[in-house]
Amino acid sequence: MNPQEFSSSSTGKAIRTQKGYWAFLPAPLPPEINWSANLVSLVGEAERALGELSWVGQNFSEPHVMVRAFVRQEAVMSSRIEGTRASLDDVYQYEAEQLSFLDPNSDVREVHNYVTALNYGIARLASLPVSLRLIRELHQHLMEGVRGDVWKAGEFRQSQNWIGAVGSTLETATYVPPPVDELMEALGQLEGFIHAASDLPPLVRAGLIHYQFEAIHPFLDGNGRVGRLLILLLFCQWKLLPQPLLYLSGYFEKNRSEYYNLLLAVSQRGKWEEWLSFFLTGVREQSHITTRCVQDLQGIREKYYRLHLDKRDSIRLNKLVDYLLGRPIVTIKQVQADLGLTDYKIAQRYISKLQEEGLLREMTGKTRNRLFRADEILKAIESS
Repeated sequence: MNPQEFSSSSTGKAIRTQKGYWAFLPAPLPPEINWSANLVSLVGEAERALGELSWVGQNFSEPHVMVRAFVRQEAVMSSRIEGTRASLDDVYQYEAEQLSFLDPNSDVREVHNYVTALNYGIARLASLPVSLRLIRELHQHLMEGVRGDVWKAGEFRQSQNWIGAVGSTLETATYVPPPVDELMEALGQLEGFIHAASDLPPLVRAGLIHYQFEAIHPFLDGNGRVGRLLILLLFCQWKLLPQPLLYLSGYFEKNRSEYYNLLLAVSQRGKWEEWLSFFLTGVREQSHITTRCVQDLQGIREKYYRLHLDKRDSIRLNKLVDYLLGRPIVTIKQVQADLGLTDYKIAQRYISKLQEEGLLREMTGKTRNRLFRADEILKAIESS
């Protein structure tokens, strides 16, 4: 790492380690922020967009099934930033066929672990706020049984890591985070900022925390995904969202180069306003996109419900429709188990009726172990 590229003393400092290489030590939060008119305006716009999403989400007829879909979309996009190629379609097929024991090192397993970690984190907030302990627990769930498993899942690193092109070394790396002997103090300062009262707008605090976590880079693998998980958990902990509806990783993935460049620019040149503007724009834009998706799903639900008016088994059919909003690729056994149906043939009959109505399509062409896909629902989720 070239220390001359890190010229902002207010952001942190380049330090020479005991082993002779250079690393970056971020300054404790919060920094001095230049409250330009643009930044102030973006805070208001992002808050309003997030508030609208929160309201729309709360008024969705079955919010828990909708959240299930969005959690998986967030998992796909966040993992894609790190190079995985699994699609939302792949994740639903993986879960429907319960293949985790067959292919433990696949990309889709990594995405599935992200879903598990996020669901775990949301449930854990009831008893444990965002903290270093929760961060380690998230990492444990995220890295279990995948390529990063060899890097001691759930434990902060005990050796130096770095960021750079393939083949780079500590000397040639673009960025080297704090050395091990400085790591816990930096993490302790970050945890203190998360817990401390603050007059800063919560969205700004979230942007600062995300940068700081990535600058510290406390794990040998999985830092980006854990850092993006923290954004959603903070939004829920601070009651900005009732449930994890916003998948900000979609915005980061579409603007991946700018995302990485702006994080680095904060460390190198103290470009806080540029990073926060990018982050707030992402919250605003992705909130609008997700709001439209929620409204589209509500429209699909109402349309499907109308198909079942006056039908003898309308309640069961509509229950299956709601189930498909969260799991648009299913097996008959999955429907039977999750909807609590006593007989396989009953589940088969309901699926057949939705096939006849054009709401489900069998996608394998097999006579056994068939998969059924709700194309319109999945298209609405993926287009968001």
